Amino acid sequence: MIVRTLDEVRGTDDDVHSDGWNSRRLILAHHGMGFSMHDTVIHAGAELEMWYRHHLEAVYCIEGEGEVEVLATGDRWPIAPGTLYALDANDKHVLRAKTQMRMVCTFNPPVTGREVHDADGAYMPPPDLQATE
Repeated sequence: MIVRTLDEVRGTDDDVHSDGWNSRRLILAHHGMGFSMHDTVIHAGAELEMWYRHHLEAVYCIEGEGEVEVLATGDRWPIAPGTLYALDANDKHVLRAKTQMRMVCTFNPPVTGREVHDADGAYMPPPDLQATE
């Protein structure tokens, strides 16, 4: 059984900061669960263009308000506590935080823990897929 608390993750290597967000990574690839789970804070006013071309992501908002936009279509959805969105087609998207938002994010395949967004807004592919890239 794996038991971790947010307090145990804060301030460790699994507490990753970048422009506009802070991701506390609770379950990672090395845990062997087949997904990763993060408690992520999106800073108020952040506008983050992202494209998880190597991962599927589901995001559940537990605090704050904002919106998500799919860049290919311009479709936008408001985000508030209780909203879930899933990027089931590796959608290029923009996440806009009207207020600070706290999100529970799940990635498949799981991330290793040190990823930050590259110039395209993507994370690197998992190690087993990097050779085919």
